[in-house]
Amino acid sequence: MPWQNLLRRRDRLPANPDLGEGFATLLHQLGNVTPFELAVAGGRLMSTPGLAFLVGYQAALRMLWPSAPLSLGALCATEQRSLRVTDMQTRLHDLRLSGRKDFVTAGDAADWLLIAARSEAPDEKPRLSLAVVYPDEPGVRLEKLPAIPLMPDISHGRLFLDNAQCELLAGDGWDAYIKPFRTLEDIYVLSAMTAWLYGIGQDSDWPQALQLRLLALLAGCAEVSRQAPNNPSGHVLLGGLFAQFDGLKAEVAQALADGPPHWAVMWQRDQGVMDLAAGARGKRLAKALSSLD
Repeated sequence: MPWQNLLRRRDRLPANPDLGEGFATLLHQLGNVTPFELAVAGGRLMSTPGLAFLVGYQAALRMLWPSAPLSLGALCATEQRSLRVTDMQTRLHDLRLSGRKDFVTAGDAADWLLIAARSEAPDEKPRLSLAVVYPDEPGVRLEKLPAIPLMPDISHGRLFLDNAQCELLAGDGWDAYIKPFRTLEDIYVLSAMTAWLYGIGQDSDWPQALQLRLLALLAGCAEVSRQAPNNPSGHVLLGGLFAQFDGLKAEVAQALADGPPHWAVMWQRDQGVMDLAAGARGKRLAKALSSLD
């Protein structure tokens, strides 16, 4: 991570209501970057917490699929609010997909979609595969959902697949993709959101000690990003990073309250996204700690 770029940066990209265009502009400005650099430098450049979240999400997708196109993508896994393999009804057969996904982050703006689908034979145990589809292909339909109070600038969609042609990614859909993505998303979203806060701190002249603590948190994120997502030690380190982040909440809230009100309003509205996966993350941390005893 070229830290001097973050330390010297003072610009910010204006929000673009077209998420795909906005992400393309960001990629053009950043050039050739690693997923971690995308999360941190990109998060710093964003004008809202929601857009910073989206950048972290995109960085996590690129860790999951390193050859992903240089455009906005989405992972489509949840069905009926569940990630359990046995609850999924979307099916893959002869490189054709049929089914639906109920809640896809930025799905209506995505250029490519990663689809988790059941692929076992009738007499086999449930098994997932991960496939790629493109929204303009026959049999692919995306329905934009109404905005929600949390991060209202980030759209969500519902996906319908009717015998849609796809490309299959190598490896088991659960072990190689869906399971590690939960950890990758935690790492890269935390990195992007912390970078966004650091940028607000720079712009608003927050106390130097708080800015330095945010930088130290980002340095920790850099180390955890180098750990394999199935490494128990990495889960413990990630737990430490979230503990640091939680420990800064009161200080960040006070600094925001002392500065331009629009930043405080945005953060008050959207900060809850950082707690959405806390339960699952806590279970992974407990399991990791137990395995290291």
